[in-house]
Amino acid sequence: MKDVMVIGAGKIGGAIASMLADTGDYKVVIADRSGEQLAKIERHPAISTATLDIADHASVVAALSDKFAVLSAAPFHLTGQIAEAALKADVHYLDLTEDVATTKKVEALAQNANRVFIPQCGLAPGFISIVASDLASRFDSLDSVRMRVGALPQYPSNALNYNLTWSTDGLINEYIEPCEAVVEGRLVSVPAMEEREEFSLDGVTYEAFNTSGGLGTLAKTLEGKVRTMNYRTIRYPGHQTIVKALLNDLNLKNRRDVLKDLFENALPATMQDVVVIFVTVCGWRDGRYLQETYANKIYAGIVAGRKMSAIQITTAAGIAAVLDLFAQGKRSAKGFVRQEEIALPDFLSNRFGRVYNPDPVRARQAG
Repeated sequence: MKDVMVIGAGKIGGAIASMLADTGDYKVVIADRSGEQLAKIERHPAISTATLDIADHASVVAALSDKFAVLSAAPFHLTGQIAEAALKADVHYLDLTEDVATTKKVEALAQNANRVFIPQCGLAPGFISIVASDLASRFDSLDSVRMRVGALPQYPSNALNYNLTWSTDGLINEYIEPCEAVVEGRLVSVPAMEEREEFSLDGVTYEAFNTSGGLGTLAKTLEGKVRTMNYRTIRYPGHQTIVKALLNDLNLKNRRDVLKDLFENALPATMQDVVVIFVTVCGWRDGRYLQETYANKIYAGIVAGRKMSAIQITTAAGIAAVLDLFAQGKRSAKGFVRQEEIALPDFLSNRFGRVYNPDPVRARQAG
């Protein structure tokens, strides 16, 4: 049995702990500075809790000293501190961050690490990069890679056509920070909330627009190898227009605390959600210009004996599967690891990764 620590006792942290503990192969300590949050964690023989202030570096290092790995489910602005403590404590490190600056910091720290440092292990970034890399590997040369993901309410009932399903801080960060994209072979920065498009899947119309962080390290990996690559968040039509008015016309992009309060007190949370994944890659194989597409929807359900939302399932399973692959010795155990280095078949055959393959995965390929 491997001892791990999950830092962050929110919905995602709790889901990670439940998934790992349910296998009988992991003993999990879930840590948070909030006793109120820790009190909400469901009881399990293999789960214990600990009060821990991330700002207290020495305490975090001491708490990690006897652990196999630490998994950060903390807010993005705290993740870098956890990575520093993991390096000092000499433990494996995984996180869920979508923040570009944090990932660059983790990559720098990993240069001196004797353990693996694996950022962006969730859904997007995370699983989406594994899928896109797998599709891209099937071509002799690439033209475009388009990655689209959204966590949406199954039953939208407000003007934004949206309910809160995960971290409000993370959501706001994605809506405000600059986005990476590859344009004409060059890695560039593009503004969030722009380049809106519409598409249909299974008879439902969606919109998608630029948001920060979704490309992960894949942007750097494929720079110079693909003409166009971008990541956009999926929403129901109408969402982007209202959010842009809040951010720009009301200047709430510079008042994040007000925007967070507005979202959390006006948009109800929901457990009845669906995660939509849509990846399209175009390129040349054997002299022909071809397209391959991966499309999937994951719904809320029962996992590890508890009801979880779709975003909980997909995010927690993402980081748990990556941890499991390394714990089983299926990957090298040192240094910085990009999501795109993980093989899609290995991920989907993993006991945690199988949640992405319930039907099985509905992958549509054309060519």
